[in-house]
Amino acid sequence: MELPAHAQAITYDDAWLIGGARTPFADYNGTLRDVSATDLGIKAARAALGATGVEPEAVDAVVASSVAQTSFDAFFLPRHIGLYSGVPIGVPALLVQRLCTSGFEAILQAADQIALGKARAVLCVGTESMTRNPIAAYGHRGGFRMGQVEFKDFLWEATLDTAPRSRMGDTAEELARRYQITREDADVFAAQSFARAIAAHAQGFFDGEIVPLAAEAFEREGYAAREIRLPRKVGTLAQDEHPRPTPLGALRPLKAAFKGVQTGGNSSAIVDGAAAAVVAEKHCFTGNSAARGPLARIVAGGTVGVPPEIMGIGPAPAIRAVLAKAGLKLADIDRFEVNEAFAAQYIAVERELGLDRDRVNVNGGAIAIGHPLGATGVRCTLTLARELKRSGGRYGIATACAGGGQGVAILIENPQAA
Repeated sequence: MELPAHAQAITYDDAWLIGGARTPFADYNGTLRDVSATDLGIKAARAALGATGVEPEAVDAVVASSVAQTSFDAFFLPRHIGLYSGVPIGVPALLVQRLCTSGFEAILQAADQIALGKARAVLCVGTESMTRNPIAAYGHRGGFRMGQVEFKDFLWEATLDTAPRSRMGDTAEELARRYQITREDADVFAAQSFARAIAAHAQGFFDGEIVPLAAEAFEREGYAAREIRLPRKVGTLAQDEHPRPTPLGALRPLKAAFKGVQTGGNSSAIVDGAAAAVVAEKHCFTGNSAARGPLARIVAGGTVGVPPEIMGIGPAPAIRAVLAKAGLKLADIDRFEVNEAFAAQYIAVERELGLDRDRVNVNGGAIAIGHPLGATGVRCTLTLARELKRSGGRYGIATACAGGGQGVAILIENPQAA
């Protein structure tokens, strides 16, 4: 697939990922089942400010990403994240939604604001409660007709793209057919994702980005307090819940979910969680943040559209777009974070571009760690920046596809390797 004619791409001169933090990602209906996306976002935002040493008073804007409304006050999600993270009350807040790539969009919106001179430091927060997606009904505002009361599972119904009349999993199966991806190919890749994530946890890699969760109140003088409550007998959640030993032998017996190669074991895990990062101009670093230095430079970003029926191929043209804009080649990229919506979807991107799997998702991906829609892009970009620092690589690209047929990619540079 060639670069689409309408691809959007931009380079940045002075946009830096200072650092960030995230919550553990909890399994669907797991430990975080009673926590709204707003409260998860507040926790991640506070942790990111603490991890970077950036004072809340230095923040000029808040950009939040979240896809589903998971509480009755969801309209206020970005504003409440800002208020309860302690930024000045005059700081504006914005919600962005580009489905699975929403977290990437939050970071790019922050970089755009800096490039336009609208802000010097932006707090980016991606958050999602997949568990708290509602059971919903539309069209009943005027009352109920006999026999026509209809409530549906929003989380399930939202996976159906009503334009091509196919579910997101069906688009992965279409890619499997086009790129001749077998069930064995998909299961082998999934087993590797689990193995890499487990190894990364065991080696302490994720300790550098995960902030443990416990029961906690969030207060702002003059306003009602918010809080995180965990289930009884759960004192602390300190690690991702989904990664577990999952060898190939455990994946092979699973039934196909979409009449093809995809199963519950080789598709992205449904999880709840949030991630946050600070994006800023380099010269506005002060205090502790100046001493630590930036984690990465944001070099470029790209957004593309692709046919909805093969939405999962989106990362391929998005990667091509940022490389072309930055004047780099695929061989220049030391690490990739390609969101694993589905195993077949990732493998299609890999085959389309000729990616070296040894440079991609080296600490596991969404099949093992999970894919909380609005949080994934922030998590992937933060993980990539930390991996570049760990490995000494210079350039990295974080990318994902989005339902409806889109792809977004962010190119970053390790300043220590520049």
